[in-house]
Amino acid sequence: MFIETEGTPNPATLKFLPGRTVMAQGTADFAAAEAAERSPLATALFDLPGVARVFLGHDFITVTKSEALDWQALKPQILGVVVEHFAAGRAVIAGAEAEADEDVAPEDAEIVSQIKELLDTRVRPAVAGDGGDIVFRGYRDGIVRLHMQGACSGCPSSRATLKHGVENMLRHYIPEVVAVEQVEV
Repeated sequence: MFIETEGTPNPATLKFLPGRTVMAQGTADFAAAEAAERSPLATALFDLPGVARVFLGHDFITVTKSEALDWQALKPQILGVVVEHFAAGRAVIAGAEAEADEDVAPEDAEIVSQIKELLDTRVRPAVAGDGGDIVFRGYRDGIVRLHMQGACSGCPSSRATLKHGVENMLRHYIPEVVAVEQVEV
């Protein structure tokens, strides 16, 4: 199995592309080892010293490291875990993840539909290219609430991406949008 690696805008995060589907549907973001117990792959990655976060995308895995280690030491270990996991035919996720609640007023359904469409078609593909994801969490009083995952979580440029990229685009296409806020789940 050949696994490509790519850098991300977050210097503490690398993107691993195993050349196969990782998550058939959705994504999974694990900010700590305790949260990863439903994912045998994420659990195995957290067993490595220095792994601070694991994000599973459609066809990629992003791993964020602690500052204590450098990529030269950690990258070969991560590659070994990923190869061994897929070679053994283990499941990536056990069970289904419950979707987080969205804070949306019923009268805003049409606006929310437009927001989600723009996020899905214009924003998520670009964010996935950088090893992350952006998840809609709510819309009230003109404010869109979004959650950044994977390489985007904790990335120095994520706030700029939200404010200058996503917010400007949403405001351009949907006049009811006045601001975008990042929320932590």
